[in-house]
Amino acid sequence: MAAIKLRKRIKLEEISPVRLVPLAFLAAILVGAGLLMLPLSRTPGSHEVVMPALFTAVSAVCVTGLITVDTATFWTPFGQTVILALIQVGGFGIMTLATLLALLVRKSLGLRSQLIAQSESHTLNLGDVRGVLLRVARIMLACEAATAILLTARFWIAYDDGLATAAWHGIFHAISAFNNAGFSLFSDNLIPFVDDPWIILPICAAVIAGGIGFPVIIELLRGRTVHKGWTVHVRLTVYGTLILLALGTGLFAWFEWDRAETLGPLSTGGRLLAAIAGGVFPRTAGFNSINYGDAAPETLLITNILMFIGGGSAGTAGGIKITTFLVLAFAIWNEVRGREQVTIGHRSVSSPVQRQALSVALLGIAAVMIGTVLLLVFTDYGLEQALFEAVSAFGTVGLSTGITYELPANAELVLMALMFIGRIGTITVASALALISRPILYRLPEERPIIG
Repeated sequence: MAAIKLRKRIKLEEISPVRLVPLAFLAAILVGAGLLMLPLSRTPGSHEVVMPALFTAVSAVCVTGLITVDTATFWTPFGQTVILALIQVGGFGIMTLATLLALLVRKSLGLRSQLIAQSESHTLNLGDVRGVLLRVARIMLACEAATAILLTARFWIAYDDGLATAAWHGIFHAISAFNNAGFSLFSDNLIPFVDDPWIILPICAAVIAGGIGFPVIIELLRGRTVHKGWTVHVRLTVYGTLILLALGTGLFAWFEWDRAETLGPLSTGGRLLAAIAGGVFPRTAGFNSINYGDAAPETLLITNILMFIGGGSAGTAGGIKITTFLVLAFAIWNEVRGREQVTIGHRSVSSPVQRQALSVALLGIAAVMIGTVLLLVFTDYGLEQALFEAVSAFGTVGLSTGITYELPANAELVLMALMFIGRIGTITVASALALISRPILYRLPEERPIIG
């Protein structure tokens, strides 16, 4: 008996930490789905149980926000509490696991690489795992509490909610926002508040804070400026976030400003606020203050790009991540300029990092394309709608043109797979590629195939 236990323990210890990540999230999904299947989780008259519970659990743990049933009416307060707990577990798990895997990858590097990494990063240490977890928890709870207080006050003062109802709405949307989940207790999501800055702006701020990533937040809280030691990762994330937010907001306003279906009926201030939300929410919050089913094709295309890129690493946002996108962009730029080395901010980016970024991006494209094809096969919707839904699921965004409610079971399974791959896959793939990287002590003869 003791020998059997010892063998089981050895096998468990032989499991790579990268493999434990999807197993942990899968366990959370199954527990959440089981709780949502309980009669006290759903309102009377709800006949179909298994698929809504499973889809909602996947969406909540993967902090996506896609739904097949109305969160406000289908689930009871207990069910909504379960969803909120799954969102918190999923968001906290992503931030901590991604951060710890990054530390693990750093420690697996050689001595020279470790010294370079240590000189560039002054925030984290693998030996201080407990400290890392506590710092993540403190930052998360502080941001959620500040957002909840602002939202509660607004719901209570301006919308005639009782204090208890206002507090519940404030807490739920604060946690959903910081974790980039996009779940809402209103049937029309945030459309009723499209021109209310006291609702939209705090939620946008929480979305950006949660999606920028824990290492970046730590660096910013320490008050360092660019000239006082920002790492390449922080520079890429901060500047990339600002650029994408500006481009997303500007293009959204350009395409939707005068359209009667979306921003046209609003005041100038309301249009500007809706444009800001249109630039923030695809990165990857999933809230919507307009109906994307009425958006222009140009808006949907730009939104697809923003959703696919996503937010910062080791944060609650999804997508291939800003750093992945910008590393590839700098690699192309340096190649065009005829430079052998890829340099960012007076630092060179190694070839393994470039290959990892390329692998993550291409695998993401492959997942989206396969998912889109399957949605086209299983449904009667067009390419524009199927692609938008697939990118939203992979990027763990949660935006929809309105077709999610009508999807058959096999199409729902496709979206669940995309959400899981998009949430867990990019982290595990990037970490696995870094962990298995080994120096090669020989070189094979080179040959150059024709490119282009």
